[in-house]
Amino acid sequence: MKLNGLKGLFKSMKHQAIERYKFDFIYQNVKFDVLYFIDEVPNILAFGIKQHNYYFEIPVRKEFEITAFLDEYNKFCKIMGFTYNPDSPYKPAYFFEEFNKHIPNIAIQTNIPKPSQVAVYRDKVEEADKIYFIKWRDNTKTGKNVSLKNLEKTRLLLSYDAYLMCKAKNISSCWSSLPSEENQFSLPY
Repeated sequence: MKLNGLKGLFKSMKHQAIERYKFDFIYQNVKFDVLYFIDEVPNILAFGIKQHNYYFEIPVRKEFEITAFLDEYNKFCKIMGFTYNPDSPYKPAYFFEEFNKHIPNIAIQTNIPKPSQVAVYRDKVEEADKIYFIKWRDNTKTGKNVSLKNLEKTRLLLSYDAYLMCKAKNISSCWSSLPSEENQFSLPY
């Protein structure tokens, strides 16, 4: 299935050098947080519903092609309030067809997600309670090496570019569990 609605958003994000974007999508009166990651290959569309602890990711291939598949399909149907009808079963393509009609064309800077907003859904990371980015630590100065778990957390919560830079320069991302300690993320140069 092709999500042509992503073309405008992708172009706008590229033009503004935005790698990750967050917007809302309401389907059948249920609000989804949608995250679009264009820093990853393939690109990723992520859908989450905080109140139901439900989250899934869809790879977006070239020409905005996706596979119309829903992780935990039964849980999705339960959240949506769908009942099984053998004569007319619900198809995930219905969800994506409707989503395609509601993708924003223009990216705005205020919708760039903070790492803590991404962490709400990508919680299978090192020290999952620490989701507020603080700073960078140069491990070369201390004679240590960045851990694989920290590199993965950096990739999942910050960006693929941050992951590559940290890996190449032996830098760790540092995190806190306190929102008051959160600092603006920018790549370590």
